[in-house]
Amino acid sequence: MPQLGMGELLIIFVAILVLFGANQIPKVARNLGQGMREFKKATRELTADDDVKEPETARKDQAPPPPPTV
Repeated sequence: MPQLGMGELLIIFVAILVLFGANQIPKVARNLGQGMREFKKATRELTADDDVKEPETARKDQAPPPPPTV
């Protein structure tokens, strides 16, 4: 993948400035950062859930419950 030069970065910055305006750029950046933060938090929670063992429903030393009567 080719590297972006100074000219390309300047064109991208000007395009963003024209599309969003000077007042909207901080809001867009804040929302983007917030979205990235929430995404990282969600991925951390998913990996933490995978690491935690599920509790056993019945202990090994207990007898199983009797079958239901009809």
